[in-house]
Amino acid sequence: MSSILILGATGNVGREVIKHLLNSGCSAVVFAGVRNPQRAIEGFPVHKQLKFRRFDFEDQSSFGEALKGIDVLFLLRPPQIADVDRYIKPLLNYAKNEGVKKIVFLSVQGVEQSKFIPHHKIEKLILAMSFKFVFLRPSYFMQNLTTTLLPEIQEKGSITLPAGGAKFNWVDVEDIGAFAAKVLCNFDVFSSQTFELTGLQNLSFQEVSSLIQKKVGIKINYRSVSPLRFFC
Repeated sequence: MSSILILGATGNVGREVIKHLLNSGCSAVVFAGVRNPQRAIEGFPVHKQLKFRRFDFEDQSSFGEALKGIDVLFLLRPPQIADVDRYIKPLLNYAKNEGVKKIVFLSVQGVEQSKFIPHHKIEKLILAMSFKFVFLRPSYFMQNLTTTLLPEIQEKGSITLPAGGAKFNWVDVEDIGAFAAKVLCNFDVFSSQTFELTGLQNLSFQEVSSLIQKKVGIKINYRSVSPLRFFC
């Protein structure tokens, strides 16, 4: 029986991947990599296939035990982890040493044209280290509206981003989780392929703000700012 380790297990995507794996009939043992296994257990359904292992991107001492005996690794980059050489490269080295051969990496749409983002470097590392791979490249998460952007929406009734009038393709993390689970359970079928995961609509933030306003009855202002102002 194969074993799958899901990193970022308590995040939006990780939870969906685990949910769909457990409901798919996949025979693999599923391990959730979490910083605090005892606390995390309370937030997941009791399931004979689901196990927990301590894992922390910022603590290399957790890598070895978390990766031991793992056949397929589901890797994503937490938003706060930007230094690939400091955090991701050592993790991949540990994975190699522990005999992990297969990686499903949650990358991002357009990564091949964006050499400055961490995802580009991670993809290159996975290839350079000769892992068997599947790259998933989703478009813009719908759930960003209920996570990273939510505080400003609630407190100020606004969305501020350096996006101008550009249209984004929006995808639900549940759909990402469903496809990722299928890939993880049938890795050899999808191996050495890259998939863009997209939704059905292309909408600007101005259009999305108007839709939110109509649904909740609260005025939402979209403000586009320069990247320099936004990041500084």
